[in-house]
Amino acid sequence: MRFELQWRYICTIILLSWLFLGLRVDGLLGVNWGTQSSHKLSPSIVVQMLKDNHISRVKLFDSDQETLRALAGSGIEVMLGIPNNLLQTVANEGEAAAWVQKYVVRYMFRGGVNIRYVAVGNEPFLKTYNGSFMGTTFPALRNIQNALNDADLGELIKATVPSNADVLTDSRLPSEGSFRSDIFEQMMEIVQFLHQNGCPFTVNIYPFLSLYDDPNFPMGYAFFDGNGATVTDGLKVYTNVFDAAYDTLVAALDHAGVSDMDIIVGEIGWPTDGFIAATRENANRFNQGFLNHVLSNAGTPSRPNSAIEFYLFSLLDEDQKSIQPGNFERHWGIFQYNGVAKYPLSIPGLQNGGLVNAKGVHYLEQRWCVLTENADSSLVGKSVNYACSYSDCTSLGYGSSCNPYLDARGNASYAFNQYFQMNDQKSGTCYFDGIGSITYQNPSVDSCQFIVQLATAPGNKSIVSNRMIRWIIWIFICLHLM
Repeated sequence: MRFELQWRYICTIILLSWLFLGLRVDGLLGVNWGTQSSHKLSPSIVVQMLKDNHISRVKLFDSDQETLRALAGSGIEVMLGIPNNLLQTVANEGEAAAWVQKYVVRYMFRGGVNIRYVAVGNEPFLKTYNGSFMGTTFPALRNIQNALNDADLGELIKATVPSNADVLTDSRLPSEGSFRSDIFEQMMEIVQFLHQNGCPFTVNIYPFLSLYDDPNFPMGYAFFDGNGATVTDGLKVYTNVFDAAYDTLVAALDHAGVSDMDIIVGEIGWPTDGFIAATRENANRFNQGFLNHVLSNAGTPSRPNSAIEFYLFSLLDEDQKSIQPGNFERHWGIFQYNGVAKYPLSIPGLQNGGLVNAKGVHYLEQRWCVLTENADSSLVGKSVNYACSYSDCTSLGYGSSCNPYLDARGNASYAFNQYFQMNDQKSGTCYFDGIGSITYQNPSVDSCQFIVQLATAPGNKSIVSNRMIRWIIWIFICLHLM
């Protein structure tokens, strides 16, 4: 009898642990998880990395089902994404309802995905889009939120439209903030609908871009050290561009009659390569200063002593992102492509105070492709252009991480290796008309990293299934004994 009672007790604990496993993740940090990479970390590895780093919220740019399955049971709050190319689709009421059923309702079970928001589009009113999504964004937003309401999820899950800060006019002072005249009507529809449904306004704020776009921008004002320029707006004094940009939106919402609307900072961060000011030191300075600023709940001059919900941009580097805005676009991650931390960002709650690297990462063979010693110089230029056309050479540009350390030969070797790794080190991808050769000596120099690309983890699926099998066996035993 005592044995049976002990087993019942053990089984009850196990079953309760299973039912509530991962329903809560300690921490305040949110990040953007983008996946525009040629070689992606397994979603299960990324989710474990999020948990190890006390990252409790994640913003996605799509609704990939493998990613959602990996997030199930993690307790991590999720903002699902609907890409701009689907806005036309979900602007249809029936299609929006079907989308909500497929990507939201099906994951709403105990131990499922902790979905909190749905991002309808991504910066759809960006000036460079020339009004492409002007007529579909609001109908898509309305249909998605109405579909959530119809599924009895409207109180739990809110739709929002992540907007670039350029939806606001270029105002001299934050208190003069208003929405751009060319989209004013659409923005009024959106903010009124958001307000009626208790939804937040999501804005992306990039002090880095202020510096990138204007060589005369006071660099110190982009950071949180209090060592830069200041802006005085009546009785309010601004010591950093983030507070000023945030309060410009506060003023715009106030002028729109929705002064109490919640604001989410959907993207904010600093890149580490591809521009002279895009360094790991500056990224650490900015992101650490931002975290210290917002986690203190000091708020901003217009909303003092208030918490700010935010998502750092971004979790990982993405070597397939468009570089039309600049070479820095592929280097926003606080982690490298392989889940290795770039700098010692201090996260509240972590025992060692710094970021925790991804675990269980698998790589290709430790070998690199470089320019041969006696290469025909007439072949080098053409081969480098070819290699960089089909891989990522953004670290070679002026002001980038490899620029100070490599000569022309080094640049060629870097380009060759990028192409070689992009193509999984396949036979023939280090030939380059006979001037490429494979080496087993790492040619990296200082901060200029010659990578070895990720490999598919062997047996990764079976590991997951074996874990699930163990849980099923435990449940079967417990049900039998109880």
